[in-house]
Amino acid sequence: MADATTLQFDLTPPTEDQLHDLVADLDDQERHVLLEHGTEAPFCGVFLDEKRAGVYTCRLCGLPLFNGGQKFESGTGWPSFTQPFSADHLKYLRDDSYGMIRTEIVCARCGSHQGHVFPDGPPPTGERYCINSVSLAFTPNGEALPDKLGRGAPEGEALTA
Repeated sequence: MADATTLQFDLTPPTEDQLHDLVADLDDQERHVLLEHGTEAPFCGVFLDEKRAGVYTCRLCGLPLFNGGQKFESGTGWPSFTQPFSADHLKYLRDDSYGMIRTEIVCARCGSHQGHVFPDGPPPTGERYCINSVSLAFTPNGEALPDKLGRGAPEGEALTA
């Protein structure tokens, strides 16, 4: 079992063929959220009440994005986290849609929409990463991470988060 704090993941984007195969595996709602920067309805996501230890990965490419231990109940209706798995696993974009100015977060490897980050979270970071459940997959501690791009270790290995 590898220690999640010492791993380096390949952030090279998927090839066109890989991306085509990954997108073909998505349902309509996943496509809407991940590729069209949509939002799922609040209080309905499959990970809203998930409390097991593990790693949340990008639903599209499998890159680890959040540790279960950083998840908290925000009352907003979406899974919320205090910090990412690794700072370089997310990209931050200005989002001025719907008459608001927000910070959108996307997967650093494949560019898929995850949600938004807000400066109203609990200590220690004061940040609230508000994420769509359909943007994520969950790997419980002790199980192998997905290796959707066939890149090998550390993907495909079990982690201790």
